[in-house]
Amino acid sequence: MNTYRIYEDLRSSLGEEAARSLAHTLGPMFEELGKTVTKAEFQKLNATLGRLAEAQERTEGKVAQLAEGQADLTAAQARTGAQVADLTVAQARTGAQVAELTQAQARTGAQVAELTLAQTRTEAQVVKLTLAQTRTEVQLAALTQVTQSLVVEGGRQATRLDAVLGRTFEMQFRDRLTSYLGRLMRRGKLLRNDEVLEAIEQAVDAGEADEVLRADAIATGVIDGVASHVVVEVSITCDTDDIDRAARRAGILQQAGLVAVPLVACEACSRESLAYARSRQVRVWCNGVILDAAA
Repeated sequence: MNTYRIYEDLRSSLGEEAARSLAHTLGPMFEELGKTVTKAEFQKLNATLGRLAEAQERTEGKVAQLAEGQADLTAAQARTGAQVADLTVAQARTGAQVAELTQAQARTGAQVAELTLAQTRTEAQVVKLTLAQTRTEVQLAALTQVTQSLVVEGGRQATRLDAVLGRTFEMQFRDRLTSYLGRLMRRGKLLRNDEVLEAIEQAVDAGEADEVLRADAIATGVIDGVASHVVVEVSITCDTDDIDRAARRAGILQQAGLVAVPLVACEACSRESLAYARSRQVRVWCNGVILDAAA
């Protein structure tokens, strides 16, 4: 088998370049083998060469696949490089953001420190204010106690003053009764307790007699042409209790068969008290004027 024959056999399967290269290599070998090997051995060699050709073909296919894979790897490497570049840029931005965050954290830390100091100062001021408030409350409690004492004492003083004023007014009215009641009662005379008792003791019981003797003043005289007794309750301010007492005590005298007129002598009388006095048929003398008579 010469070199050309080998080339023709291999060209269809391996291509011209590979067939030519392999023919130049195998041609001399076949010529040498033709001198030494038998026909059977030559057939084995041809079979081996066929297998070598197939192996070469598979190898070239794999090489082509490897070339395609290499191209894919190159493209992937390019994409990876682009991604790495993007990551590098992103990392740079992240680094800048981290730096900004670090600075912001530092500023925040400084602000927290300032706030902590301010809080400490505020707490100290609160403690001072609390102490001052405690002292103020103690002083206020003491002042309140003093004020309450003064109020109580003032109340007692007012009570005593009212009593003194009432007693003074009562004594003044008794002393001037005939002149104060001159327009209401003619030939008026202030009665002593024994005179009152002699006039009623045969007609009333002891309790009723004692009730009459507790009147501030009882006088006799002529009222509207009729001999009458005036039962007087004296008070700075006329109220319902004064009116009720005058009416009750005059009623006891009336039970004893005497003509009795209840009267309250005062310096002040409200409209309500005056209306109540009229409903009880009790006359009111206020600052020199008989109010029910003037009505």
